[in-house]
Amino acid sequence: MHTLRFILGDQLSHSINSLCDIDRTNDLVLMVEVADETSYVRHHKQKIILVLSAMRHFAAELRARGITVDYVKLEDEGNTGSFITELKRALTRHTIDRIVITEPGEWRVQQMVNRCNHELGIPVEILEDTRFLCNREVFNHWTQDRKSPRMEYFYRYMRQKTDWLMAGSAPIGGQWNFDSQNRKSLPAKVSAPTHHSFTPDAITREVIDLTQRRFIDHFGDAEPFAWAVTRADALTALHQFISERLPWFGEYQDAMKTGEDHLFHSTLSAYLNIGLLEAKEVCEAALEAYQHGGIPLPAVEGFVRQLLGWREFIRGMYWLKMPAYAKLNFFSAVRPLPDFYWTGMTEMKCLQEAIRATRQHAYAHHIQRLMVTGNFALLAGIDPAQVDNWFLSVYIDAFEWAELPNTHGMALHADGGIIGSKPYAASGAYINRMSDYCAGCQYDPGVKLGPSACPFNYLYWYFLITNKTQLKSNPRMAMPYHTLERMTQEQREQILCNAGDFLAGIST
Repeated sequence: MHTLRFILGDQLSHSINSLCDIDRTNDLVLMVEVADETSYVRHHKQKIILVLSAMRHFAAELRARGITVDYVKLEDEGNTGSFITELKRALTRHTIDRIVITEPGEWRVQQMVNRCNHELGIPVEILEDTRFLCNREVFNHWTQDRKSPRMEYFYRYMRQKTDWLMAGSAPIGGQWNFDSQNRKSLPAKVSAPTHHSFTPDAITREVIDLTQRRFIDHFGDAEPFAWAVTRADALTALHQFISERLPWFGEYQDAMKTGEDHLFHSTLSAYLNIGLLEAKEVCEAALEAYQHGGIPLPAVEGFVRQLLGWREFIRGMYWLKMPAYAKLNFFSAVRPLPDFYWTGMTEMKCLQEAIRATRQHAYAHHIQRLMVTGNFALLAGIDPAQVDNWFLSVYIDAFEWAELPNTHGMALHADGGIIGSKPYAASGAYINRMSDYCAGCQYDPGVKLGPSACPFNYLYWYFLITNKTQLKSNPRMAMPYHTLERMTQEQREQILCNAGDFLAGIST
């Protein structure tokens, strides 16, 4: 039997299920670069470079292992630009009895795969993606009889299931998480080590040239491109993070500093999301370093929680709630996305910094995404679909299964509380506490109203006032609404006036 094994651009793992039983004599691997995948959103140039270069390197690794690979480049003559039509073309080039594919990570690609049996006329076997720590069936079973599944309880379930950081049935250290210890701002005397970077080789340079030529009008800088594009380099990045950054990751994971775009973050998410690294090996590397000493428990627990807890939870919720989830709009937000999300031309220093880093690196860490660009979009009432599109377009690690629940649910609360129990809304005081951005800004986080006030301050109260019907009954919002009720009618009117004038300005 001759089997075609179809590998997608986020399945660049030698352990991927569809390669596990490959017959090097009779089977072949098909990999295709298609226009559909580069343009369904206008991806950051560096994301296109990462995925295409990593695909080409992965194909070369398979060939070096004696595996036959049929690889279609983006600009090859005859490339039809879509997965199904490229599969049809491959069937004309090769004698194939069946197709094997590992389940895709995104809903829209899954729908395409589901059509393959009908459209291709030969059997198509879809295998489970075993690279995740919790499969869809187990997650769905866990959610049964839970009215509002929450990450914290899923995380505890996964800790017990894996026995990671456990002492019998109890968590090491006597508590499940140390989040309260992981919220420190960065002291002036603390500096992060130089961020690891990788020099583009000939394959990557070819892809950079392709991207500069074909996607010149896409958002972001193509160079300098310093990301790993092979498993070997991704492993180097992992080991550098463990040894150089993990000890301080916990304390300063929420900190922000002007010009310091990576601080103590791992920046491994892109490698995880395309398959160069796997969550199990990344967690085990952190756990091994902790066992050898020198890594504080709050640091390793906080890092493991991001992967074992949050990453697995949002994937599970994505597949549980799609496709209706993407259309939810709890606050009926309709304001267009401001142009400065693309240009960075705003007088608000925090937004300038987050968008600059995003443009230069296709990266910003989770607090910049959640509490700066996401928080502003929430408070300003920006259309969730436009915000989702922006996040999916600009970040190198953005694949819809990971991006959508984080943006739609966590940042925008557009799902009404499916992902998080309350909106992550904050005034300028939070940004001032966690960063040095406010020192270089024309707005003052200590001023509540008027032309010199930080817009986050009056937008925060504007958000509460305009969404009172949806939020007043939320018990976690009781305190801010109690404060709002103590304000005079004149104060509320001034808040609405300041917010209205500011939002009218960004609209133009």
